[in-house]
Amino acid sequence: MNDALLGSIISAMSTGLGAVPILFMRKISHLLRDILLAYAAGIMTSASVYNLIPEALGQSNLFVLAFGIMLGSLVLLVLEMRIPHVDLENPEKMPFKIEGKAFMIIAAITMHNLPEGLSVGVSYASTDENLGNLIAFSIGLQNAPEGFLVALFLVNQNIGRFKALGIATLTGAVEIITAMIGYTLSSLVAGLVPYGLAFAAGAMMFIVYKELIPESHGDGNARAATISFLFGLITMIGLTELF
Repeated sequence: MNDALLGSIISAMSTGLGAVPILFMRKISHLLRDILLAYAAGIMTSASVYNLIPEALGQSNLFVLAFGIMLGSLVLLVLEMRIPHVDLENPEKMPFKIEGKAFMIIAAITMHNLPEGLSVGVSYASTDENLGNLIAFSIGLQNAPEGFLVALFLVNQNIGRFKALGIATLTGAVEIITAMIGYTLSSLVAGLVPYGLAFAAGAMMFIVYKELIPESHGDGNARAATISFLFGLITMIGLTELF
């Protein structure tokens, strides 16, 4: 429990850590943004394919794996359909005005973080002692650029830098709660861990394919983003071999 709590805190607070540069700068180049997003995509892909999926399959069977992956993807799909997509760089394209419904933006970002926290908690409940740390690390790397983009958007909406930093940090803090829920359920309910691991893999791959890869390839930086993705993939594989 203590390891799961610590890992979830570090992973969640990476959102706030990633937002710290907003105190010193107001914008970021498209190239750097795309490289960061693609690197995070490579990390999460590797974590899913080489860690979560083999662990889930080793503890169960193909049916459990397929069910969990599709369920994780379905949950993210429903969230994507029900919660308005927030274009952090182009607020004029939003389906609602920021002045009257700022809380909806924060809620949307927060809701998208829920499955990530669940992934961390379930991973710590696995029999693989290193899996929780690896997944927490991969989620943390994905949270960092997300935290910066959230804070950048808020600053551009005339919200103070320190307040924007605080709000960005809070959007990630919800992962601590869902991580504890995932860990507790997986620890108490026999046979739930492989379903949870497969669910986490499905949710993470949905985020990679639906959000991170398209976002990193939309501004003419596809080549740099592809190389960055491969570096992220290799980084996570290297960490798996080391630990």
